[in-house]
Amino acid sequence: MSRFNAYLMLFIGTLMLSPPGLGQTEKSQQGFELYLQNFKTEAITKGYEADFLDRVFIDATFRKRVVKADKNQPERKITLDTYLATRVPDWKVQQAVALYQKHKALLSQVEKKFGVQARFILALWGNESNFGKITGNYPVISSLATMAYEGRRESMFRKQLYAALDILRQEHISQNEFLGSWAGAMGQSQFMPTSFLHYAYDFDGDGKKDIWNNPADVFASIANFLKTEGWDDSGTWGRQVRLKEGFDLSLAGLDKAKMHTLKQWQELGVSRYDGSALPSVAVKASLIMPDGEKGRIYLVYNNFHTLMGWNRSSYFGVAVGYLSDRIKKGS
Repeated sequence: MSRFNAYLMLFIGTLMLSPPGLGQTEKSQQGFELYLQNFKTEAITKGYEADFLDRVFIDATFRKRVVKADKNQPERKITLDTYLATRVPDWKVQQAVALYQKHKALLSQVEKKFGVQARFILALWGNESNFGKITGNYPVISSLATMAYEGRRESMFRKQLYAALDILRQEHISQNEFLGSWAGAMGQSQFMPTSFLHYAYDFDGDGKKDIWNNPADVFASIANFLKTEGWDDSGTWGRQVRLKEGFDLSLAGLDKAKMHTLKQWQELGVSRYDGSALPSVAVKASLIMPDGEKGRIYLVYNNFHTLMGWNRSSYFGVAVGYLSDRIKKGS
């Protein structure tokens, strides 16, 4: 009997023997294993070798901590000010400036190839993984399989699981080093597997896209994402501004239909944070108020919209921009 037929018969047998609703409410290691048998049967029909699948899933386990972490994500209860104080403290700025000097030659090469300023590459690196120090120690296969089996976003995590199989099949990383966050975000750039397949870049030409251990590939992969998604190195990300009294707050928002030129924003009652006139340049911007009209207010440019493609949180985007400005300033 072929390996495919063996998997198929086992899967059919488990369906016949399993009580109704198994795995739908009470999740368990046993239910997880049955789920994986189903997944492997499907994967073989998609062209994955049975021996490869056996090796990949040999140590896969149902990780209750992953489900708990997903269900217990904290609601946002902080302000942008407190978020920035946590995300961009002075010590992180100092580290970023030092790392810029350490990797200056490599960053210059990446910047030249992709057209993305080094300070933004460093800022994303710092915000995603604290410059490679915090990348997660969860086995990616077990995390993604657990989240797929858990069921609330099964389709999304099955897609990520297949992408993870491709990463291992292409031998970019060994399975024992294939680690990430509880949700499956990987390496120093914290790419999900599908993002890895689309954006990860082998900058040193060694045949592997190593976002776990290789700074050249980490920097190039971050830059490749930004450039692919529309980054323009002739500009920056945005600036903090002030509004005149009585400003029409309905003009705020990231909808690109609400973008205006800086001259138009000036006429509408927007000024630099110090109260002076906005720059006289032909640049369009969106007005954002992450904490409402009483909090920080920014004009943000197309590059900020690109950052939103990386992470949809305006808090995150502002933190990346703010850190990049501090790196440029040198302190």
